[in-house]
Amino acid sequence: MPEAKGAAAAIAEYVQRGNNINYTCAEGAEYMQVIPLAGRIAVALEKILPGGEGTITLQGAFNLPAATGMAFETGAQVYWDKAKGNITSTAEGNIPAGYVIAPKASAGTSAVVRIG
Repeated sequence: MPEAKGAAAAIAEYVQRGNNINYTCAEGAEYMQVIPLAGRIAVALEKILPGGEGTITLQGAFNLPAATGMAFETGAQVYWDKAKGNITSTAEGNIPAGYVIAPKASAGTSAVVRIG
């Protein structure tokens, strides 16, 4: 291994792929429910009882409820509106959700979003 100059080299320890993680959900969640996290969203891969631990996924493409009155083009960055429980193009006050992988018409009520 080459010698580091200056600061000591930081060595990582592999833990897991990280696509799916164990998560303790205070309120509980239903299977396939969107789980808002600090800086992104996840989706529950099983029913999680209140205060229980379950598996959530941080990656994948999902058909999610979306705000009407907004059209989304493929590749558009979208956000999760926690208060309304849907996808929006408004960044302010919302959680980054991912990007749209299929166009959504303004009247559409759902969007296909690639999270992660």
